[in-house]
Amino acid sequence: MIQIGSIVWGVTDVGWAIRFWCEALHYQLMEPPSEDWAKLCPREGAGIQLSLKLVTSPKARRHHIDLFTDNREAEVDRLIRLGASRVDWNYEPGADYTVLADPDGNRFCVVQK
Repeated sequence: MIQIGSIVWGVTDVGWAIRFWCEALHYQLMEPPSEDWAKLCPREGAGIQLSLKLVTSPKARRHHIDLFTDNREAEVDRLIRLGASRVDWNYEPGADYTVLADPDGNRFCVVQK
């Protein structure tokens, strides 16, 4: 069996990314971070590890995650209050997702379950 063990997320500010993603996902640091690396995991229960890696090249920042929720609109609003922003996106009719960018400009989707 194979499963996702971690998503590696390229960021230009590891400290900012730690604060944003810990709050957004209810995660915590697994161990003290270094200047260029941090590992996050769910505060409670099992889940996918999120690793944050310092990058200096925009081309090295290729990644994407989908966040599933029962209340997309409320979560989009909450994430925007935390520092996310809406992305100009050409949505197909009936789209069940919203494209956002984290404070570092990384795009992700909030998907209605």
